[in-house]
Amino acid sequence: MVSSLDVDIPDGELTVIVGPNACGKSTLLKSFARTLKPTAGTVYLDGAPIGSYRPKAVARRVGMLPQTPIAPDGITVRDLVSRGRFPHQDLLHPSSGTDRAAVQAALEQTSTVALADRSVDELSGGQRQRVWIAMVLAQETDIVLLDEPTTFLDIAHQYDVLELASALHAAGRTVVAVLHDLNQAARYATHVIAMRAGSIVASGPPSSVVTADLVEDVFGLPCVVVADPETGTPLVVPRRRAA
Repeated sequence: MVSSLDVDIPDGELTVIVGPNACGKSTLLKSFARTLKPTAGTVYLDGAPIGSYRPKAVARRVGMLPQTPIAPDGITVRDLVSRGRFPHQDLLHPSSGTDRAAVQAALEQTSTVALADRSVDELSGGQRQRVWIAMVLAQETDIVLLDEPTTFLDIAHQYDVLELASALHAAGRTVVAVLHDLNQAARYATHVIAMRAGSIVASGPPSSVVTADLVEDVFGLPCVVVADPETGTPLVVPRRRAA
């Protein structure tokens, strides 16, 4: 449960939300996408309550990849990615050259062009995750929300997804992701939000949020934080437990 929470998502940043399991990270992200309505309080999009927008208007501004998306049986990769164009279509114009170009661009960004005619059911976990991200990219939204996008992926595919999120940020999009790995969060985020028990504990650049005191306070993990030799960002090194 998330309560008494006040948080701003900075425009044009790559924000990563971290915290222990069941602390409210995904709940917070769903409220940003209007897939979950708060029982109290208001989520604002561009200064107006998000509930004041029509659903398609929100979907043209905010794209979200949920934790466990489910594809219809037998659907091809191209058809699934094409569903990301729904907010831009109407009954009179169900598809256009603009839509097809957006789908192709999304496939290229996620390196899934070679998979376009394959069934989603046939893909590996890493391939499937890239396809779902392609569907979100095909929406062409300014804001991209990713709920645990690296879950169940091997280490190489995890970093592929994070590099893609970083590229989206570099291209000017506002990206918000929920991650479990603190070192990945510190390496890729430009803004970090730390949560515990439904509340915001800290927010700001990784260098000010990912500290040994905060990691022990929020996660109960004694550690030291050193500079990542590759990026200079905070690197969490757990302390050995006494035998």
